[in-house]
Parts: sequence; C-alpha cells; structure tokens
Amino acid sequence: MLKKIGLIGGGQIGGVLAAEIATRRLAREVAMVDVKGPDVAKGKCLDIAEGTPVIMADVDLEGSKAYDVLKGSEFVINTAGVPRTVRPDGTYPSREELLATNLKITDAVADGLKKNCPKAFIISVANPLDAIVYRLYKKLGAAKSRIVGMAGVLDSSRYRYFVAKAAGVSVENVEALVLGGHGDDMVPIRSCCRIAGMPVEEFIDGPTLDAIEARTRKAGGEVVGLLGSGSAFVSPAWSALQMLEAIAFDKKKILAVCTLLEGEYGVEGLFVGVPALLGAGGVEKVIEVKLTAGEKAALKKSVTSVAKTCAEVDAVN
Repeated sequence: MLKKIGLIGGGQIGGVLAAEIATRRLAREVAMVDVKGPDVAKGKCLDIAEGTPVIMADVDLEGSKAYDVLKGSEFVINTAGVPRTVRPDGTYPSREELLATNLKITDAVADGLKKNCPKAFIISVANPLDAIVYRLYKKLGAAKSRIVGMAGVLDSSRYRYFVAKAAGVSVENVEALVLGGHGDDMVPIRSCCRIAGMPVEEFIDGPTLDAIEARTRKAGGEVVGLLGSGSAFVSPAWSALQMLEAIAFDKKKILAVCTLLEGEYGVEGLFVGVPALLGAGGVEKVIEVKLTAGEKAALKKSVTSVAKTCAEVDAVN
C-alpha cells in the first residue's frame, strides 16, 4: 500500500479514481484538488470516505481547492481539463480544439506539482493527451521516466473489446496494441493482435477488422456523442490505475503508454503512444515493435499530427 496518491480534477474520472483507490486499498491517503466552482473535490471525497466502513477500507480521503493538499503524494494522476461537449449541430470539438484552454489549466497544474510534490510519478489523462503531457514535461523538468500519459492502455482496451465481441471470445483471450497519438490518427496494430496466441485473421475477416479499427480510432467520440457532454470516465480511470499499479508494485509490465521518445521509432523529443516496460523506475524501457510497411506509414502520419500539435504548444508561452 502506498502512503498517498494525489488526484487533480474532481470530475467524473477523478471520482472513479478516488473510489477505486479506496476499494482496492492502493493508498492510505487520497488527496483530490479541484479549483473550480463549489467544493467538488471535498464533496466527492467526503461521500467516498463516509462509505469506507461499508467496504471495510481504512483510507483517508481529503478534497480541497488548493494544491497544497497534494503534499507528500507519491503518485499524481492529472485529469484536469475542459471536456468535450456536443455542439448543437451534433458535432463535438476535437481534442486539439481544446488545446488553448487546457494549456492554461496545465500550466497551473505544473505550478502546483512543483511546489507540493516535485518527486511524484505523474500519470496524465487530460486531453489533448499527447500535447498536455508534453507541456507538463516541459514545465516540470521532470525525468522522462517519471511522467507518462495514459492513452494506449485505453485505446488498446477498446480494440480488444471490439475484437472479442466480433470473434465471440472472452476479452481475456485477446491481446491488442494501439500506437501513435491519442486521436483520430491512432494506429491499431493488426499484426500484433492475437486471440489465444493466434493471429486475429484466423477468427475475423479483413473487412470486419477494418471496421473495428475505424471504430477504435473514433471510440472516444462515440462515447461523447452518446453521453451528450463530458467523455468516457470509467475506462480511462481503470486504465490509469493499471499503469499506476504496474509502477507501484514493480510489475515490469509492458503497456502501451504515451512516453518521451529519444530516437525510438525514428522520433525525437515527442510524447507518443508506444509499448513500454513499467516498473519501480517508472517507464523503464521503450519496446520497439516490428511493424508492417502499412503500419509504419500510419504511425508516421500519426506522429506528424502529434508534432504539429506540440509545435502549437511551444508557441504558447
């Protein structure tokens, strides 16, 4: 059990994270900060705390509008940002359209982290994912192994779920991997998709797989469209906690994460979704996957999109 986990953002994802941390008994203390409006963080923490006797969990939860509540946190999960909301015409803003607003929020988050828990492992979930984690890294000056974005775990989980349903098998039988940016150019890697160790093509035909991969790229928007406001919240929270547990318990687990590349996959200085080994040192090793020619081209396109957004980030002081 960890001593303390900090959560930034008291929205839907933050609420699920706090409840799950208590249920799983991952930390003795949970701290949540949300600077907006009423005392959302305090209210959510109180609600969960009052239920801990029911689940027999001795976990202390504290919410606040001030970042100093995070002091002493060993891990911090950042969910702070404005969510996507469906417009009157039925469309919704892309993750990139939220960039300007969410960068201001991210800069405030970075200041709070610097002052209160500069040595914490940071897992960032806020969108646009690749740009926000890049900005946090630049502002914090943290070791690259200690700051990582949650995207690939969720995207790969969605791919796995769709494949399992199409094949009529347990989700436990499916291995899948999604690389690249956390947006419409993400790359489901069919050559790495296995069902009980066998190639996915032995179970699902090509056109069906094409449709599954297209749905995977748009999966976040599909949820937003159905909800009407906000975004997915349970699956992102579970995905972030899988990453946290891999590091906290030194699992040496290979997961798809958004991490800084320094030459791997021919990419320099960008945070991109790739498989990496997570353990006590954080991101301990980037795993380079053998890709088909088509997958390489798709990944290059995705990285180009990430680079464009990060250039916009660098242009904002």
